[in-house]
Amino acid sequence: MPDVMPILNQLNIVAKDFDATIEFYRRLGVSVTEASEAANGTRHARASLPDGFDLEFDNGALARVYNAAWRCSEGSSRVLIGFSLATREAVDQRYAELVSMGYEGRQPPYDAFWGARYAVVADPDGNDVGLMSPLEESRRIWPPAESPSP
Repeated sequence: MPDVMPILNQLNIVAKDFDATIEFYRRLGVSVTEASEAANGTRHARASLPDGFDLEFDNGALARVYNAAWRCSEGSSRVLIGFSLATREAVDQRYAELVSMGYEGRQPPYDAFWGARYAVVADPDGNDVGLMSPLEESRRIWPPAESPSP
């Protein structure tokens, strides 16, 4: 693997009951901002913590847009552990290396609607691990297009 260490910067929870989950974290004391619900039923909320770590929440409808594994089996894991990589190319390279070593590729790299290069692999326990490049405003698209299937 390359010498560049990925940076853990995100935990994404796919909530079974979106409203109850958001209420819980707000009562815990986390300042959660919620995006408005889209016409297709997708919902997303986010809390940027003081240390720069992002805690994000999606419903199943949104998870099916960006993670092909959710379209195949109503979810792989309910938590996605997100790592930031330095470049778009690094996402493709790290994904290819992990899959070639036998780890399950759940979402092949693609240009995601929020402006990053993005991929998902499964760790040995079946947890989703997201690999994401820096965001590029010029690459944002709306409405979101469904990610490519593996």
